[in-house]
Amino acid sequence: MKIEQIYTECLSQGAYYITSDGEAAIIDPLRETQPYLDRLGKDGTKLKYIFETHFHADFVSGHIDLSKKTNAPIVYGTTAMPEFEAIVAEDNQIFELGSIKIKVLHTPGHTMESRAFC
Repeated sequence: MKIEQIYTECLSQGAYYITSDGEAAIIDPLRETQPYLDRLGKDGTKLKYIFETHFHADFVSGHIDLSKKTNAPIVYGTTAMPEFEAIVAEDNQIFELGSIKIKVLHTPGHTMESRAFC
């Protein structure tokens, strides 16, 4: 398993790139998707999930474009009501990524649909 933070100084925004056994997940992707597509190709991994910690009103996320380009589902948390196709995960739901498991924890606070992935 490998976890890498991809940080953008100008937006003070961090995305996360997780890989395990040829599968990848991206948490809170930035708007520009080509760097992710390039990285997936370079690493020889398939994007399995796009996780969003909450709805982002302070920047434009690339989750919808990335999903369209890779067929990876977008995953939100328990109380989210997206107006596009997405998985609305249950609290404590498990997602398998390669040989690891990622659990969704509903953590309202910043927004009511906020969640953590562990």
